[in-house]
Amino acid sequence: MEYLIDTYSSVEHPPVTVLRSGLDGHLINEIAKSDISELKRTGWKAPEVFVAKGRDGKTDIWGLIVRPSNFNPKKKYPVIEYIYAGPGGQYVPKSFSTWYGNLSDIAELGFIVVQLDAMGTSFRTKEFEEVCYKNLKDAGFPDRIEWIKSAAKKYKQMDIDRMGIYGCSAGGQEALGALLFYGDFYKVAYSASGCHDNRMDKIWWNEQWMGIVDSSYVASSNVENASKLKGKLMLVVGGMDDNVDPASTLQVVSALQKANKDFELVYLPSAKHTMGESYGEHKRYDFFVKNLLGVEPPLWDVFEKK
Repeated sequence: MEYLIDTYSSVEHPPVTVLRSGLDGHLINEIAKSDISELKRTGWKAPEVFVAKGRDGKTDIWGLIVRPSNFNPKKKYPVIEYIYAGPGGQYVPKSFSTWYGNLSDIAELGFIVVQLDAMGTSFRTKEFEEVCYKNLKDAGFPDRIEWIKSAAKKYKQMDIDRMGIYGCSAGGQEALGALLFYGDFYKVAYSASGCHDNRMDKIWWNEQWMGIVDSSYVASSNVENASKLKGKLMLVVGGMDDNVDPASTLQVVSALQKANKDFELVYLPSAKHTMGESYGEHKRYDFFVKNLLGVEPPLWDVFEKK
């Protein structure tokens, strides 16, 4: 191959397309460069790439800070973390976009939203990833908490006494785990389609990280540890989930009830593996607005056309 087209970007820098040699990769010519000057004139700002040390005090942990478009540096904002710790990959966006999906959506409600790749995720070192081995409940939380505290120390607008978290699938497992194992830090969690006990989920995925079934499965199980719940919890599950058995969530429900714990459940009978579809997403927004902003959300039909 004599030539190749290379398009690259980062969260903070829009795409550039260049022509390179297919032999050694050297730059031949710039083909196109994005111009976002008009976008910036609207007041748009890219998420901030933030780095802080992890649990060991020496390893760099990278992530994003997303602020609302009407951000006021004189105000304090609750902080919400979007979590998917896998493991098996890295999950923080690396390329440019004008809108970062559910990160941007929820920030616009009046929150600072963060996402980071902590220990237990991939593409760093073997030691970095193997933190999660037979220890999925860890989910990088010691690094996450240090990273968020470092960000809040630098940015006084971040009110981490009002700390929320949400996630789906493995992220749903981890969001609930935040309240079970780190409930002194995280106060509100939205947990969707979680694989809450690794004995209930796909063998091929779980045995990669947990090995054969032993006591480590019990230690990492949200079902077995349900009685440790602190804070406000909303569980969401689709009745037709074909990825994680819905019974995994219902086992948590049963355990929470037996422990006399207060929580909310959103059951979506016809939904598959989901963050919540439109109904559940609406419930998530209301849940965080009510429990972190202290605002009673309006009735859903207030703005419907008559």
